Amino acid sequence: MTKTILITGSTDGIGLLTAKKLAAEGHKVLLHGRSLPKLESAAASVGGAAETYAADLSDLSAVQKLAENIRAKHDKLDVLINNAGVLKAPQPVLANGQDIRFVVNTLAPYLLTELLLPIFPADGRVVNLSSAAQAPVDIKALQGSVPLSDMDAYAQSKLAITIWTQDWAKSKPDAPVMVAVNPGSLLASKMVKEGFGIAGNDMSIGADILIDAALGARFADASGAYFDNDSGAFANPHSAALDNAHVAEVMNTIKGLISQTR
Repeated sequence: MTKTILITGSTDGIGLLTAKKLAAEGHKVLLHGRSLPKLESAAASVGGAAETYAADLSDLSAVQKLAENIRAKHDKLDVLINNAGVLKAPQPVLANGQDIRFVVNTLAPYLLTELLLPIFPADGRVVNLSSAAQAPVDIKALQGSVPLSDMDAYAQSKLAITIWTQDWAKSKPDAPVMVAVNPGSLLASKMVKEGFGIAGNDMSIGADILIDAALGARFADASGAYFDNDSGAFANPHSAALDNAHVAEVMNTIKGLISQTR
């Protein structure tokens, strides 16, 4: 059955490869990126009448507009793959003082998912990109009060998205299946090349697990779970995600920051 699938950050890397594979299987793919020329190039390479949506996820008002544009064209979205992510940036601290890693990697996917929930079917899925790099979240850093190094911000933002994935699954039983996935360490994406200066591993490792998480049977009843593709199995995330007090603090902060966009 043909699915309608939105992939954020799909103009290059794992996102683009995932889009190509899904389109080749006959699915309707919605591409997202910041650059219109890159989106046009991606759509041409993906084929299958792929749609394009431009938005800067570091601006939460742009995230709201993105959701509005998608809902204006679609009354059903089967799968959302929150793939877009930032490790290094020329200006890691935004004008409002927030770290771009927390905004793009944690807050933007939360807000986008929330705004698109009304058009998910009962068997819909949300796949959130986590990472093997996870660290306890410094709440003041999440709020934009404390600066962090690139890797600290990235690792904390990835634990934060893993935390809200599991918390949402518990608190919203009628929501679509939500899973957090580490697609594989040091894959050959632009982020890895820029962040670590290495070529990286075959990106199909990551694309294939994202497609499995989006459509595969073993993820159908896995809402709230974390899948570690380095080990090829469902696993526990960092122990901080199992600390109820830490989870509550992170969730309260995320919800507070999102509420400021209303």
